[in-house]
Amino acid sequence: MNNKITTRRNKTLTLTQEELKMFSTKLVNLKNNQSVEINDIINKTVNNNLFEVIDLLPIQFADLIFIDPPYNLTKNYHGFTFQSSTDEQYLDYLRSWFPKVVSLLKPNGSLYLCGDWKCTSALQTVMNENLTVLNRITWQREKGRGAMHNWKNGMEDIWYGVKNHNDYYFNVEAVKIKRKVIAPYKIDGKPKDWEETEIGNFRTTYPSNFWDDISIPYWSMSENTCHPTQKPEKLLAKLILASCPPNGIVFDPFLGSGTSSVVAKKLNRKYCGVEMNEEYCCWAEKRLKIAEKNPIIQGYTDGVFWERNSSSIQQKLQKKSAFEDFLEAQ
Repeated sequence: MNNKITTRRNKTLTLTQEELKMFSTKLVNLKNNQSVEINDIINKTVNNNLFEVIDLLPIQFADLIFIDPPYNLTKNYHGFTFQSSTDEQYLDYLRSWFPKVVSLLKPNGSLYLCGDWKCTSALQTVMNENLTVLNRITWQREKGRGAMHNWKNGMEDIWYGVKNHNDYYFNVEAVKIKRKVIAPYKIDGKPKDWEETEIGNFRTTYPSNFWDDISIPYWSMSENTCHPTQKPEKLLAKLILASCPPNGIVFDPFLGSGTSSVVAKKLNRKYCGVEMNEEYCCWAEKRLKIAEKNPIIQGYTDGVFWERNSSSIQQKLQKKSAFEDFLEAQ
């Protein structure tokens, strides 16, 4: 692609020195032995090393905890390098902080823990030790390097657990998927389990634990940052809508560039995230600021999630909705 076109379409978030200075003033920095109340951290970005402040955080304050920790890979996070280790050492690493994070979850709360094939057995172990595991979501990455002597890694896991399997929030109606019907089937001339619309034939279905509709953020998406392991907003939207009640609290102990907080804000939930990299925190704050005027989540339109390569249909619906809102305001 022409470099000029690429530059013009590149929407990757950046910060000027002035913005860094401004957004850094919005960050919360907790001190040792500080008494932390819930109002001190709600709708805030906490710029600290999790392991230094985890014991300061209020017990049982979060409705939903989303954890995207460093996987058992050697990875550079803009100056901090996480080193891969043996399976047993990585399990010890998880056990050193995971139970403390679980203590921050409400009795009826839910927790999601991310990983890849290499560390998923360790994730399952710590989940089973501390929660009731309800499922394992596997989602398809459509990006990634090829491998000459192995299968390309195109999947990641998200382990889903709760404190009380008899009492937890799960709204399946909020996370339905809309797919185009390729072979419409009718009974007595009427659609069976699908609908005919002006823009095509669609079926709205309940979600499974395999997700093939997620797009990894890339340079032409406004949610994109330079974070090396950024999760897509659409992925977080599914978890938040399903497992956090409206006005509930989403907590992310490894916030990164702020996706969980941003999506929580867009979906009218409260949020709190801990991140030790100050620049990442400022990225999160800028994204939160942008979300005030732009609450759109790519792939989530008209109250449902859409399959990949359906952006043109979603744009038509958004324009139609905006026009209807305009007419209603007249």
